[in-house]
Amino acid sequence: MGRKADSKEDAAPGARTGRFGAWLSAGAAGLFAAGLAITDVEARTVGRHVSHDHHEAPKRGPVVWPLEVPGGQYAPLKWSDVVGWADDDPLPAFKTFRTSCKPIAAQKGPLADSKALGTSLRDPCIAARAEDISESARAREFFERNFTPLLISRIGEDAGFVTGYYEPIVDGSRVQTDVYTVPVYRRPSNLFVRGYSQANASMPNKGQVFRKVGRRKLVPYYDRGEIEDGAIAGRGLEVVWLKSQTDLLFIQIQGSARIKLDDGSIVRINYDAHNGYPYTPVGRVLIERNIVPKDQMSMQKIREYMEQSPDAAKELRRQNRSYVFFREVKLAADDEAVGAQGVPLTAGRSIAVDKSLHVYGTPFFIEGSLPIESDTSNTPFRRLMIAQDTGSAIIGPARADIYFGAGVDAGRVAGRLKNPARFVMLLPNSLDPVSRGKTMPLPEDRPSATIAKLFPQKEQPKEPVKDTPKEVAKDTVKETSKDAPKEQTKDTPKDSTKSAPSKDQPATAQTPATPATSAAPVVPPVAATAPVAQAVPLPEARPKTAPDVASTTTVKPDAPRRKRHHRHIRHRQ
Repeated sequence: MGRKADSKEDAAPGARTGRFGAWLSAGAAGLFAAGLAITDVEARTVGRHVSHDHHEAPKRGPVVWPLEVPGGQYAPLKWSDVVGWADDDPLPAFKTFRTSCKPIAAQKGPLADSKALGTSLRDPCIAARAEDISESARAREFFERNFTPLLISRIGEDAGFVTGYYEPIVDGSRVQTDVYTVPVYRRPSNLFVRGYSQANASMPNKGQVFRKVGRRKLVPYYDRGEIEDGAIAGRGLEVVWLKSQTDLLFIQIQGSARIKLDDGSIVRINYDAHNGYPYTPVGRVLIERNIVPKDQMSMQKIREYMEQSPDAAKELRRQNRSYVFFREVKLAADDEAVGAQGVPLTAGRSIAVDKSLHVYGTPFFIEGSLPIESDTSNTPFRRLMIAQDTGSAIIGPARADIYFGAGVDAGRVAGRLKNPARFVMLLPNSLDPVSRGKTMPLPEDRPSATIAKLFPQKEQPKEPVKDTPKEVAKDTVKETSKDAPKEQTKDTPKDSTKSAPSKDQPATAQTPATPATSAAPVVPPVAATAPVAQAVPLPEARPKTAPDVASTTTVKPDAPRRKRHHRHIRHRQ
């Protein structure tokens, strides 16, 4: 419907327990677990090309990452495991999918936003537009041949959540009268959204919106209360006039409407922009005030309350500061509303989804028990749907608003939907996570103890260690004495390793001190090049040759020196 402005007032799913542990896609990391039946040998060779020349390091092949659904988890299914798949007639869904394929096939470059499916729907769309399918069996075969079913939900939940929406049909007038006193405004010229120009066909339904004061100053746009009080009245922005603010509120929630004029003609309006304030569900306010029980909340209950309490209704409306502007669209009286994808919606087959996660045109099979026949009924709903619209309250990987058409009857059904349902996303075969997951290289083998000793960890603890256990200190001194090269003892007394640490040195360094008669501590040569690691169990590797420490240590003049039988060379610092 252009863009759905808002969804149902009480559309807030509760937490549910997740049941699948395969192919998890957590946030932007795109992690997954289990699901691949391959041997250990195959696992180590998957996705990498190993050279037979022992002088060359192994080379990895191209990595094709699995599907990434931020905040979602998914599990590939077999078609026989999709509950209700064989009971649905997929032919209406195929026709709806072909409608979505027209703008998809026209895309030349990648999508502006990075989404899970990207441009992968182009291949199925090309195939759908090339086939003339008029039978249900062939439509089913088309989807099974071109897609892979994927059970999807929020992380930690085993089901999604659905609500419903429709296109209201209300009485109105082109001019203001004693009966029609509530204006429906088009987008004002002083409304600005960063990154968009006034020439854009429509503005986003989320984010900040400003108005210009003076030549440069931008301030938040007027809220609902200010607009209802006449902040933009008298500027020629009125498209049509309605009987009540309640009619306007519900049109803004649905995102489009058919306005029936006195002469019998119909004016079609669609979402165009909003004032930048977040949507506050008025139904939630009624629940929090204990006016309407949560299990009885519906659009009909909200309308009844507002009609019975006009003064309270005014205050209730203003709890929702969000306000929607519309544009007139040229549609015939019997044409369906146009969704955010820019194509006509199909009643019972089109859904609004989270546009930040999903690509328009994506097929979803939705299965659940919904109150379609009455408020208390549990009508089985097992139907293939196509994503063609969006809404500011539709957030999450398994969240949808089902479009039920236009008129009062459609409104009754849509108004009472707020139910859990299972979502199976139809994934183009080019993104099959099972086959793509096989190209992911596994981590390298753990290094041996010898290699780990030569390349110790460098990460330091968050806080300095004040005291070192005696056992650690003893082992460190012993290892230092054992591995030190013979040349190391040139300037170090033999009993230096048995001395206690100096007060001037940190305890963790375990720096040996000179005998009690020494005026200054002697630092062993290894401290000049490779200090003993504090946060790892293995010591630093010793250098093959000891560095000169004359410039960093103070040696007692009468300290005994070991005679050397080779040429001594000193390097100037």
